[in-house]
Amino acid sequence: MTTDNVAANIEPMVTVERAYRASLKLSITKGGDRNNAVSAMAQALKNSVNDILEANTLDLEASREMAVPELILDWLKLTPERLQATIEILERLGKLPDPLRRVRNAEYQLQDSQTYCQLMPLGVIALIYEAFPELGAIAAGLCIKTGNSLILRGSSEASHSNEAIAKALKSALDETDLPSGSVQLLGTEGGSAVVRDLIVQDRYINLVIPYGRPSMVQQVMRQSTAPVLKTAMGNCYLYWAVSGGLEMVKSMILDSHQSQPDPVNAIEKVLIHRSSQPSSLVTLWNSLKEKGFEIRGDEELCKAFADLKLAEDEEWDRAYLKKIVAFKVVNDLEEAIALINLHSSGHADCIVTESYQESRYFALGVSSASTYINASPRFSRNPSHGDSVFLGMSNQKGQRRGLISLETLTTLKHIVQGNGRL
Repeated sequence: MTTDNVAANIEPMVTVERAYRASLKLSITKGGDRNNAVSAMAQALKNSVNDILEANTLDLEASREMAVPELILDWLKLTPERLQATIEILERLGKLPDPLRRVRNAEYQLQDSQTYCQLMPLGVIALIYEAFPELGAIAAGLCIKTGNSLILRGSSEASHSNEAIAKALKSALDETDLPSGSVQLLGTEGGSAVVRDLIVQDRYINLVIPYGRPSMVQQVMRQSTAPVLKTAMGNCYLYWAVSGGLEMVKSMILDSHQSQPDPVNAIEKVLIHRSSQPSSLVTLWNSLKEKGFEIRGDEELCKAFADLKLAEDEEWDRAYLKKIVAFKVVNDLEEAIALINLHSSGHADCIVTESYQESRYFALGVSSASTYINASPRFSRNPSHGDSVFLGMSNQKGQRRGLISLETLTTLKHIVQGNGRL
């Protein structure tokens, strides 16, 4: 097969039409063929590690000259370990059961017929991502596995890295029978105008996934006419109940920040009960400072502890996306839940408590995609247990809320099998 499966610098409308045609063919491909393609992509990345790292070095050097923020540099930097983790994810995806055409019972039955549901591909998916070069490869694996075509649009800071990864994917997909246009990379020429042209192609695009800073995600949300799967990272809250243990709070905060390079579920805000012991707070803060954290507090805490930096009002709504944790005093569990529902990013929030009643009330009352009770919310794209691989977390309410998995990229089709009697 000599046609390109991954094409760079193609005008958005041409790219979208190619992706649409590819999606129609992908939807009827065999699971084994899709598995082989994902496995081939993993091997191609493994063979191209040196080329990808060299391209990434060019991106890092150019970004430093352009004074790109440290946060983006952290997201942009590829290491052999990060590439190996990406390869392992693709290898695992290639071995997982086919998520498509699984039969489910329908909620209704028509007379003289049999009605059932099957999981089917969404169609065309567009990923708009900021830095994170390896994310394009992971998204490609998830989309090919689920029979969707994919359009990638990375940021200019990662242009060389994205092209090197796309080249590796192309070398793998060219050896398969998958349709041309299954995975395409849009170049960075044209800037934000290209993104705008892409995300309004709702006739062909079935889902847009923006991944990066909240400002970028919100911009895509405002401009897109195609359905958007809103992602989120940071600004997760933890409520430290009176019965909760200090060591558990400390370990949960530290562990939640260990996801690299994007601490998706990092605990950045901690609500403490008014009756908490000052000595316990100081002990926790000192432990966090030793690990490189900056501690901030509300007005009440800053008055009681003179060396504490004040967290401004707008900070409670904003993700820090760095090693900063802000603390706030609350009167009870109800106030904590109300504050979380008002200020949290709404994708992962936690409680530390020994009270079953409190934990249940928290789990039911917090309006977030996921809640963690005495457990770290740390995010992993490739968890060690279960059959799932995750792209990220979504905080929007609806069918695709929570962890973005293979099933997230599918939809239900109702099938009615009649016998000719009308």
